[in-house]
Amino acid sequence: MPKVYVFNGPNLNLLGLREPAVYGHHTLDDVRSMCERACAEHGVTLDFRQSNHEGELVTWLHEAGAAEQRGEALGVVLNAGAYTHTSVALHDAIKGAQSTVIELHISNVHAREAFRHHSYISPAAKAVMAGFGVAGYPLAITGLVNAAR
Repeated sequence: MPKVYVFNGPNLNLLGLREPAVYGHHTLDDVRSMCERACAEHGVTLDFRQSNHEGELVTWLHEAGAAEQRGEALGVVLNAGAYTHTSVALHDAIKGAQSTVIELHISNVHAREAFRHHSYISPAAKAVMAGFGVAGYPLAITGLVNAAR
């Protein structure tokens, strides 16, 4: 059974506590449960992770890309958090690992502060989702599964 990776970046461990008016009241465990259900519906397995460390996300992207090249994974749903707007390293990891990535944002970053309008991830991603709240995660999983067909 192929695998879908869901990687979450900095501060996403604070979901449900951090700025609920922006990010909602669901926790990261709630998001994991949503992702598990979406993966089960599509007959794929889930590998769900969160890190506040950029280098760890880079390593995970390398791992996911290698699994995808071996035919063991469909790709990655990546909510890189603030690293979206700062990390050339994540961009390079996606390109270098040749991983299929859907960039995901809980909020509509384009309706927020100007510094959030630029993404280093987007040029390397297959697609970008923003503004659907945590409901965007299962939507992104569906998109990744459909793109692999």
